[in-house]
Amino acid sequence: MFRNTRARWGALSQLLHWLIVALIAVQASLGLIGAGLPLGMEKLAMLARHKSIGITILALAVIRLLWRWLNPTPDLPGTLRGYERLLARFTHAALYVLLFALPLTGWIMSSARGFPVSWFDVLQLPDLVSKSGALYRAMIETHAALAIALGVIVALHVAAALKHHFVLKDDTLRRMLPGRASRARPAGQTPGTSTRKPC
Repeated sequence: MFRNTRARWGALSQLLHWLIVALIAVQASLGLIGAGLPLGMEKLAMLARHKSIGITILALAVIRLLWRWLNPTPDLPGTLRGYERLLARFTHAALYVLLFALPLTGWIMSSARGFPVSWFDVLQLPDLVSKSGALYRAMIETHAALAIALGVIVALHVAAALKHHFVLKDDTLRRMLPGRASRARPAGQTPGTSTRKPC
């Protein structure tokens, strides 16, 4: 099943989801390692890869958002309380905002420092701003704060998925995995009530 349905995410959405997850993990590692290296060719090469992967995540986030607009979104579980629905919608909106904001602030930071951004030395990207020491310092702090925020939101997202899978025992996590979702309903779920939640 390539497209999304009201019951589960389609193959393309699943691919984009897990690819972005993997790239975020790689990106965090490169950022931490690069920050600890002394100034030199190794550090510059590490940061260049960090920028390239950031641009890749930005492009994938654009594709995923467009695909989401063109497809149905799986329904939230019918067992969620009002505040849980608000929290679920907030975390998903925050994830999308951060997937755009982090690469863009990194791009602005690099432009303000006077370092060009390229995509794996294949595509040279234009500077977003003119060189500015003050803007560069502001973007360093902003980029770091957004990275921490992303870590918190991802932790909440993972915790919610694991709760649905192991405690509530519904299909919230399974529907973002290849294969068929279980038809079992959680305790207290009435027939015909949705057990879906966006990931």
